[in-house]
Amino acid sequence: MNPEVVQHPASPPWHTWTAEAVLGHLRSDRRGLSEEEAARRLARYGWNELKEGKPVKPLKIFLGQFSSLIVWILIAAGLVSGLLQEWADSIAIFSIVLLNGILGFYQEYSAEKSIAALKKMTAPHAKVRRGGELRVLPAREVVPGDILELEAGDLVPADARLLEADSLQSLEAALTGESEPVRKSVAALGAAEVPLGDRKNLLYMGTSISAGAGRAVVVATGMKTEFGRIAGLLQQAAFEEGTPLQKRLQAVGRVLVWASLGIVAVLFLLGYLRGLNPFDLFLTSVSMAVAAVPEGLPAVVTIGLALGVQRMSRRRALIRKLPAVETLGSTNVICTDKTGTLTVGEMTVREIYVGSVAFAVSGEGYGPEGEILLEGRPPGVGQEALIRRLLTVMTGCNEAHLIHEKDRWQAVGDPTEAALLAAARKAGVEQDAVERDFPKLRAFPFDSERKRMSVLRETPGGVPEAMVKGAPDILLALCTHILDEGGLRPIEASDRERLTKQIDAMAERALRVLAAAYRPLEARGFEGLSWEDVESRLVFLGLVGMYDPPRAEAKEAVAKCRSAGIRVVMITGDHPHTALAIARELGIAAEDAKALSGAELDGLSDRELQARVAEIAVYARVSAEHKLRVVRAWKAVGAVIAMTGDGVNDAPAIKGADIGIAMGITGTEVTKEASDMVVTDDNFASIVAAVEEGRGVYDNIKKTLQYLLAGNVGELLLMTTAVLLGLPLPLLPIHLLWINLVTDGLPALCLATDPIDPDVMRRPPRRREAAMTDRAFLYWTLFPGLLTAAIALGVYGYVLRAEGLETARTAAFAVLVYAEMLKSFAFRNERKPFWQVGIFSNARLFAVVTLSVVFQPWAHHVEFLERFFKISAISWRECLLLVAIGAVPLAVIESVKMLKHWFSTRRYACVHS
Repeated sequence: MNPEVVQHPASPPWHTWTAEAVLGHLRSDRRGLSEEEAARRLARYGWNELKEGKPVKPLKIFLGQFSSLIVWILIAAGLVSGLLQEWADSIAIFSIVLLNGILGFYQEYSAEKSIAALKKMTAPHAKVRRGGELRVLPAREVVPGDILELEAGDLVPADARLLEADSLQSLEAALTGESEPVRKSVAALGAAEVPLGDRKNLLYMGTSISAGAGRAVVVATGMKTEFGRIAGLLQQAAFEEGTPLQKRLQAVGRVLVWASLGIVAVLFLLGYLRGLNPFDLFLTSVSMAVAAVPEGLPAVVTIGLALGVQRMSRRRALIRKLPAVETLGSTNVICTDKTGTLTVGEMTVREIYVGSVAFAVSGEGYGPEGEILLEGRPPGVGQEALIRRLLTVMTGCNEAHLIHEKDRWQAVGDPTEAALLAAARKAGVEQDAVERDFPKLRAFPFDSERKRMSVLRETPGGVPEAMVKGAPDILLALCTHILDEGGLRPIEASDRERLTKQIDAMAERALRVLAAAYRPLEARGFEGLSWEDVESRLVFLGLVGMYDPPRAEAKEAVAKCRSAGIRVVMITGDHPHTALAIARELGIAAEDAKALSGAELDGLSDRELQARVAEIAVYARVSAEHKLRVVRAWKAVGAVIAMTGDGVNDAPAIKGADIGIAMGITGTEVTKEASDMVVTDDNFASIVAAVEEGRGVYDNIKKTLQYLLAGNVGELLLMTTAVLLGLPLPLLPIHLLWINLVTDGLPALCLATDPIDPDVMRRPPRRREAAMTDRAFLYWTLFPGLLTAAIALGVYGYVLRAEGLETARTAAFAVLVYAEMLKSFAFRNERKPFWQVGIFSNARLFAVVTLSVVFQPWAHHVEFLERFFKISAISWRECLLLVAIGAVPLAVIESVKMLKHWFSTRRYACVHS
């Protein structure tokens, strides 16, 4: 049986309908569908599974790696080298092209797993009522109208409307971004336009039940579920354009193509007019065109990116796709989730209010580290007793546990209750001791209608006591007494007014506030009490304020982004009030800023959103579609955007962004597979560190390209000028190939490993449309090339007149090698002389230059090497003289840097004097 979807029930706003109305619309009842009806619906609606997009053929992906213009040039260069019978060069070029193709294929092919990861997150089996009997079925056989039975630990197999709920809680973080479990209820909601996370009577495929039990009717399966909708978005969100680096290299490739064709045409025409042999002329012209192409460039780019990957991994950022390294360096907008990225990701008690005093609580997360202080001082004896009494109730009225695994404390159960346990431990109240000293007698679980829970425990004196916690306004109304510094006394109107103001003040600081109370009970007859009997005439103990605190390093990272010209935008499924408070604390949003909710976002057209996107720093209560819309709006206005996230609802936006970043700890497999980079510690500061590395990688690739092209310009100017002057060619093909592949190639690889400039994060990001070949790039290509060509031509002309052609070629080859090697130091920084950068800070480059300068004179004194390079022997004294001449370009370039610095310093002094 292989059913195909032909239609699906309409999707009305199920959350606004009563349970009976939903059952009636789906033609189902609480006994469930009959087997015959279920089979008919399965044939009609299809399997309850996510459909994969059209598979991409591996061969197509592999061939796509050779569509780059620079790769075409190299293939042409390899073919021409083969025609010239320069087999070593030809093999090297084709090896580089093939290696890059294999790497690109592997990265792209491994990225096509997002939908498969989504499918893994859905439930493999489901408990379904069919004809009144409970059956366990493969989840793919669930159909609309099926009745699901759910309990703690179950994965929800399809979208469903609740029919019954017994203290049911659902973990929906992967879908909505909300970090806390959502307490579910059966009641219909009044408004149709309710955010996904607030639809308390709906359950969603791929989420899990964290507590309680319930029964629900399936309203959507397969691609019609919220998960399915995200899977569809994920298929649409693929990159439609290359990375900034790929675009810039393509632009450089076009320049090289036209330059090569121009050189061939000009030299062939000049030689033909001089009466040279057309065939020899053609081979000479083509060999010079090949010399114009930096054969080592793809290898240098790949190695530079790979080294960037290694450096990033040491800074807790794992790169899944090599081009993402450079794209990070171009980023000017980072859209980030709140929970776990900017914040710790663990609820933490920050404030305790007992008597008439608020105490600050230090420490983050669920660990025992931290203190409870008042203006830096510990509480007094009476205050400490009140705090311990409050936290004893919070611990006794609690269903969570804390465990220590993998060097960190983790919560088992509700994160809010775990935060209360962590705060209690800071006051010396241990859960095990409370369980031992106050044995549990009975419990009334939390209910969304009551907004509180109660646990009856036996005190050490043998008297039963009700420990109660819940919403502060509800609990305060049930209290008749209060325990404060003066002891137990009746609660007064002034107490209620003071406590209400304190509750409001804590809520305004984005704290989630809970209150605690207790009530002594009679030793007998408590077994028959209802929650109405227990939760009345309570003694008020105090308030606890908690929130998911910002990471200590996040504020500094946001400030670093600001100095680097990078805009940080928060996009979260959390409430606007909470999101704004965190954004203001971190410096993401101004004090007067407002958050844009998902509902408000729905009211904006794409054009209106693009007009306003630069003004909005915080988006709250948003869905997967909203996040993708924000990403596309930023891209439409020219931003290079990075998107971070951990949940399934983040995956479409992550895949649609220029650089998608997934969280390594809390991130779902779906999100990781859709991403370009995974942050192993879920820390925003690690993302900023990766941006810094990306900028450094781009700088290194750019300086390497400048160095390679400057060398090629020098060779071409030398050869072209010699032809124009009617001189014999100063360099043979073997000389050109050696210089391109070894003399230039090895220092270029070393430049790709250069340490990052300390000032890299004080510069604004590059614009998406900015060309790599700007004025500064051309200067660093033409000026050094002109210097190198001038000294090589000068030496060649002088020796040609004095000693003959073979010796002149030998001298020109040697001085060109020395000049290329030594001037590599100048390319390390466009502003600072190489001794300020540190001559030994790139040990590889220093070693390569030293060895090459030593090898070249040796080559003139070994007969085999003389024959191989077609050079003649020259004395050691002449070698030293050529080394000195080869150092002239380096000296001139560094002198120009110093003059520019001197003039800019003088100009600054004059302006500010």
